[in-house]
Amino acid sequence: MVKISNEDLGRPNVLQHSMLEKHNFVVVLDNVRSLSNVGSVFRTCDALGAEKLFLTGISGTPPNRELHKTALGAEDSVAWQYYDSVDDCILYLKNLGYIIVIIEQINPSVLLQNHRPDKSKKYAYIFGNEVDGITDSLLEHGDFALEIPQFGTKHSLNISVSVGIVLWQHVINI
Repeated sequence: MVKISNEDLGRPNVLQHSMLEKHNFVVVLDNVRSLSNVGSVFRTCDALGAEKLFLTGISGTPPNRELHKTALGAEDSVAWQYYDSVDDCILYLKNLGYIIVIIEQINPSVLLQNHRPDKSKKYAYIFGNEVDGITDSLLEHGDFALEIPQFGTKHSLNISVSVGIVLWQHVINI
């Protein structure tokens, strides 16, 4: 086995990336407090071709040195927008025809492996705060909730890990 060098990977530059067709989803971060988590989500959105990343409430925004440490430049290649209010962001996305998908352990929820996205529809995946989860007011705006099955003693995954799992599952099932 031989590692492939960064040059041999043939990755697009920021301008080329901006012209590539994106997948039919956006990501919304609802009051995510950790700049490292926000930066990691930028990288995941870049890697998996998200249309856009929406940052709301206390979620950090570029330019930010701490965010950049984990984003590694993805904050320049991923389209993003900030909203003070997550509710305003969700209403905006609903008006654009997005299906609002809450990632949370709630009743009822759909297990992630049973979610089959429709290529003709647009999805907005909403991820909540590291401690409190989704803002309660979003529950009335969601079209459905997805839950990532877990088998350990802990009841949650790090948000950046959850984003990676959900987006990967979307991409492979589209």
